[in-house]
Amino acid sequence: MEIFAHRGASAYYPENTMLSFEKAIEMGCTGIETDVQMTKDGVLVLIHDERVDRTTGETGYVKEFTFNEIRKLNAGYYKHFKFCQIPTAEELLELGKEKGIHINFELKTYHPVANHIEDKLIQLIYKYEMQNNVIISSFFQEPLLRCRQLDSTIRLALLTTKAVKISCLSSLGIHIVHPIYYLTSFIVQLKQNHFNVNVFTVNKKRQMKKFIKLNVDGLITDMPDVASQLALSQI
Repeated sequence: MEIFAHRGASAYYPENTMLSFEKAIEMGCTGIETDVQMTKDGVLVLIHDERVDRTTGETGYVKEFTFNEIRKLNAGYYKHFKFCQIPTAEELLELGKEKGIHINFELKTYHPVANHIEDKLIQLIYKYEMQNNVIISSFFQEPLLRCRQLDSTIRLALLTTKAVKISCLSSLGIHIVHPIYYLTSFIVQLKQNHFNVNVFTVNKKRQMKKFIKLNVDGLITDMPDVASQLALSQI
């Protein structure tokens, strides 16, 4: 079973930082889940929100900052940690290749603006020869369709908070689904139809145990230490 650390070990460390990613790997995760945004000058950085306000204490949209400007922000601010830089997608790919872990990049596309995030991300994935160890996910069809147009083999996943018709998933060429934890019946249906299923965001032990018994393919969790221990205990 895959254990994806949601924004790293984010229950304990500042989310989407190299510190959080490295600690998650130490805790036994097999993958990292993270979020991609792009700076004003076209650098792919890892931060969940479109704005920097919540995690850094500064104000503004990620797309309004140059890379040099965004590197001066403290991503550890909201957890009262010492200075942590907002990392780049490239830094995580390098770490993933070194440690042999999988990476799930979520594309946070709220507006249908062609900004070449998909192109840049796929180029970086191939640069580090990580195409077999990466999933690109999104709640939105548009970025997934753009990725498929760019690359016929890259692994894509649909994130969802509601049940989706199996026929719709098949027509999109989607074989991996990331459903929210409360969609139990849909999760069972997906497994019966041979989809790869990674459930988010699973932080309670009883939920982890339930999904391990349901034989899902992966858990996406803020607590990779707990999930890893439970997964191992069920072997």
